[in-house]
Amino acid sequence: MASFTPTGTGVALITPFTSGRIDFEALSRIIDHVIEGGVEYVVSLGTTGEATSLSDEEQSAVIRHTVQQVAGRVPIVAGHFGGNNTAQVCEKLRAFDTTGISAILSSSPAYVKPSQEGIYQHYMALAEASPLPLIIYNVPGRTASNISAATLVRLAKASSNFIGVKDASADLVQGSVIARDAPSSFTLISGDDPTALAAVEIGCKGVISVMANVFPRAFSDMMRLAAQGKREEAAALHYKLLDLHHWLYVEGNPVGIKEAMAHKGLCQAELRLPLVRMSEGNRKQLQAQMDRV
Repeated sequence: MASFTPTGTGVALITPFTSGRIDFEALSRIIDHVIEGGVEYVVSLGTTGEATSLSDEEQSAVIRHTVQQVAGRVPIVAGHFGGNNTAQVCEKLRAFDTTGISAILSSSPAYVKPSQEGIYQHYMALAEASPLPLIIYNVPGRTASNISAATLVRLAKASSNFIGVKDASADLVQGSVIARDAPSSFTLISGDDPTALAAVEIGCKGVISVMANVFPRAFSDMMRLAAQGKREEAAALHYKLLDLHHWLYVEGNPVGIKEAMAHKGLCQAELRLPLVRMSEGNRKQLQAQMDRV
């Protein structure tokens, strides 16, 4: 398989449901929508894909369907490899069918709040076990612990199996240190849509986006223009989308993005408990904001 560098816009795909089951017809529609909209790669079963609410069998089915529908048009990153049981995650990695997959996205251990040394050793164990390159996922808003810039740089230098970090901390100072100190082969990826454009200025090479599910062309064009140094054109798209961010996340992710996708006619807004649909008032505000984009 050709080497993969996670630059440009990756989209964190939603997992659509209908009557409690995965809606594979809608998933195909969404995959075509984002690829035709210009994204550089797709991420299956990340946070936005509700991986934690799916059984192992459902996760496998989503991955295989995604590989089939993408049909080699763009790279695929598999994102369902987080966990706070290191040995269990390693076992899952070793058993994973990598057919059609370019890389693994693995979130930092949640809930147990390990030390930086614990985080380092966790990821080094994963690097040893993984049959594919790894993208580290730092999402302190969900894990309750931040992977420091020093730890990320240490990991990047320790194993060539780490090809980048999706940093959802929205901390541009931390991002600056990573961009400055990590090897050039280690890609800094924004994991925060509202600050993705600003992150390009400090060395970020792309984004794994939620909003690109619904507006793939505008968001991916913004990131390409920024990479080309066309700041004013990129900023115009950023400002066009700016007010939508609040309504996408006001009741959490993927609650808002599923409402947005339903408003676009791409799928239903159905979620699995403990997530529930957006309240009616916020839904109307989201739809009104979408109609202004």
